[in-house]
Amino acid sequence: MLPKPPPREASLGFLYIPPFRVFGTTIAGEASSIMVPELDVTFDMGACPRPMLASKIVALSHGHMDHVGGLAYYCSQRHFQGMGAGTIVCDERIAPAIHKMMAGYVDLEQQHTPYSVVPLKADQPFEVKSNVFLRGFAMEHTVPTFGYCMYERRTKLKPELTGLPQEKLVELKSRGQDITNTHEIPLLSYLMDTAPGAHLIRPDVLASPIVIAECTFFEPEHKERAKVGKHLHLDDVSEWLGVLQCQKLVLTHLSRRTNIAYARQRLRETVDPRHLGRVEILMDHRANKLAYERQLLAAGGVGGTVSAREG
Repeated sequence: MLPKPPPREASLGFLYIPPFRVFGTTIAGEASSIMVPELDVTFDMGACPRPMLASKIVALSHGHMDHVGGLAYYCSQRHFQGMGAGTIVCDERIAPAIHKMMAGYVDLEQQHTPYSVVPLKADQPFEVKSNVFLRGFAMEHTVPTFGYCMYERRTKLKPELTGLPQEKLVELKSRGQDITNTHEIPLLSYLMDTAPGAHLIRPDVLASPIVIAECTFFEPEHKERAKVGKHLHLDDVSEWLGVLQCQKLVLTHLSRRTNIAYARQRLRETVDPRHLGRVEILMDHRANKLAYERQLLAAGGVGGTVSAREG
């Protein structure tokens, strides 16, 4: 009898939440890497699937291996493929350890891989691209940990100047008068590996249209385990949804012990029905494929291969 072939690697989770694509892999204790290509950012690099190489910036939440294990490979491959040096944004408290980790690979490979580390203080802004920036903020986990909020800067004419002719506005600006107000608009928040706390109800997190967050524990009997490991339990998420204003809350960091069907069942049992439609699970491949096919059909495209019977 022939032996079985090796198990197939799971595909990347994918959601389209206009105007952003959110995709990656996220399994508690194994690897989490979540990319938002429209923002040129990948959050964490526990593994480095090939699409992640296109990301110019990696924003690290913390130093656990399932969140940094693919970092050296990411930097090495970007250099090898002529894509430029990778930029690693992180909590300033873990920056020295990141440098030490990368130095170990220099010793092993006998070559230097270019990269840059940007250590951030809490709430220090970092420009990602024109008019788009992020801020990190401290969360509570077993090691120093950052959450992130990404913003867009938008300028708007000051209300008192509304209605003035264009030539008058040009004249005021030429005299050095500031004619606009600048607004920081939250686009997306990322909260990975954290206990509940005040960081969950920051105004920018509450106002983000998309929130990507961990939910490691779904089982009712695992609330104490969540507290010990400083992770979110589904009960915490259910309560949080009462104040979140997001269009979508994307749950990540489920462990292999939590079957997706069971997770969906627990969501239906636990979450207020008014909020249930806002919750997605990034690694729920079947549900997310069906959702994307519906989006394609609504946009006049052609759906995929999942039949109506399967849906």
